Amino acid sequence: MNKICTGLIIKSQSGFFTVHCEAGSIECRIRGQLNHKRLDTDLATIGDKVIIDVLEDGTGIIQEVCERNSVLARRLPSSSSENKPEYKDHAIQQVLIANVDQAIFVFSCQDPTPNFKMLDRFLVIAAANDIPAIICANKIDLIGLQNAVSVFGLYHDIGYKILYTSTLTKQGVKDLKRLLPGKVSVLAGPSGVGKSTLLNTINPDLGLRVNEISQSNSKGKHTTVYPQLIPIDDEGWVADTPGLRALDFFDIEPEELDAYFIEIAPLVSECAFSNCTHTHEPSCAVISALIKGTISESRYNSLLQMRKQNIQH
Repeated sequence: MNKICTGLIIKSQSGFFTVHCEAGSIECRIRGQLNHKRLDTDLATIGDKVIIDVLEDGTGIIQEVCERNSVLARRLPSSSSENKPEYKDHAIQQVLIANVDQAIFVFSCQDPTPNFKMLDRFLVIAAANDIPAIICANKIDLIGLQNAVSVFGLYHDIGYKILYTSTLTKQGVKDLKRLLPGKVSVLAGPSGVGKSTLLNTINPDLGLRVNEISQSNSKGKHTTVYPQLIPIDDEGWVADTPGLRALDFFDIEPEELDAYFIEIAPLVSECAFSNCTHTHEPSCAVISALIKGTISESRYNSLLQMRKQNIQH
């Protein structure tokens, strides 16, 4: 008689899913009837909680995918959707990871230079999906802690938790490690900022490949080839998945974006017009705050740029 188990998808590769459950790690396929559902999102991905039927040969069949609490996603690349005519005229969501407990956005203080437009985009996506966000400012040994605080201090001032880390000096690594037990975490950021090195420092047994920095353009080379959850001590999991750099505004309307800027959102209700774009309208509380210096010009510009990009999708 087959055994029914509940488990967590920890790896997805070529239609096969590795499910972690009380019986161990079991390689599974999706039940045929589930596999033929027409959905505007991935049927199963890492982070999904599933019910599986364990077969006599030790493999399993995913019978049910439980409802998701949260997702991090991007739009399906156009080259992929073109090969799926049934998805024509649909915006297809490619879920990179489901049921995330926290997102840790890793940016280096230098080499490569921090891309705050990308950081702002990641923070908006996390907020839109009700995922707590933490900022990790890595490689502080390159510029010193005081300068690092100066570079990233804006985000602390508006309410984000910031960790300052260095794998060279080990500063802040224990603080990062304390955040991981018992949770499914995402470490996202540009390539080359030291995500893999951080994880290897936390747990040397992981043996993750370290991304190399191209000397010609100072951009990292991503090495992950399939999505997986990496086990961390005390039932913690960290996502290692290609595509996290391309997190997208899936199902976020341009006029909703200001609600996900934590320092701008409280001002929106004070604007004279309910559909205020915060660019030219009279009695705009956001523009007033910008002039007074109570919100930063860089964050304001990020909002406008995101609105423009999202309108073009």
